[in-house]
Amino acid sequence: MDQINFAAWIDRTDVCEGVVSDQAARLIHATIGSSLDSAPAPGAPMPPLWHWYAFPPRAHMEALQGDGHPRLGDFMPPLRLNRRMWAGGNIEFRAPLHVGETLKRRTTIANITEKQTAAGEMVLVNLDHEIHGAQGLAVIERQDIVYLAIPQKFAPPKAIPAPAASDLCEPVDLGTPLLFRYSAITFNAHRIHYDLPYTQEVEKYPNLVVHGPLQAQLLIDMAVRARGSAPKMFAYRGVHPLFVNDQLTRCATKKSASEWALCAVANDTHQTMQANAMWEI
Repeated sequence: MDQINFAAWIDRTDVCEGVVSDQAARLIHATIGSSLDSAPAPGAPMPPLWHWYAFPPRAHMEALQGDGHPRLGDFMPPLRLNRRMWAGGNIEFRAPLHVGETLKRRTTIANITEKQTAAGEMVLVNLDHEIHGAQGLAVIERQDIVYLAIPQKFAPPKAIPAPAASDLCEPVDLGTPLLFRYSAITFNAHRIHYDLPYTQEVEKYPNLVVHGPLQAQLLIDMAVRARGSAPKMFAYRGVHPLFVNDQLTRCATKKSASEWALCAVANDTHQTMQANAMWEI
């Protein structure tokens, strides 16, 4: 395990400002929005999760490590484990955010946990985000980031079968242009999403990896469109890698009047992300 005093890193905070400008909103919409709709105009409420696009990484090129992520040791602890995954999170939406609105994000390292798993050593870092807009506190978010050692060969986790039945299912077209554009709107330089030789030769994945946040966005977008309103709470977790050549289907099952279970399914066989959305009644 890493010989790091993790207690010294817990409660560290970072505060930054961000915005989804009019131009950014049009680019985001062109990447993940419906061609039947227009991008939200300046001053219009943003769809849920669009706060993710307001705070791109600020690291200079010289501060990037080999995988494309900012080097560890500044805000995040200097771990030696070199595979980083955005594993999941929980979000509470308290107030709408708007295109062009100046946002403020306060991030705190809430906890750092070392574990021994079937895949080897793992470090879980929990980040708490508070996003404020013109109306005050708008989003409370817990983000879970996992660090693992890169394996000698691809060893996927045990597959969770696709649901036997769902109330709603929609196919989604994947492809390298989508992965490229999503990396662009998030300013994410992680090479597993666009650099196939690196992905296969270094991180040992069989193909380019679809972003976890992209899957979460696709799931919540379907739920919002089908339900007609944004949820109050949203929780999601990645359970299996999704690759660019997989056939993706997003599914929803109504658990109650206020809660839907969502999942992303690859090749009609196994789930890659699970999520829950909850509305106020």
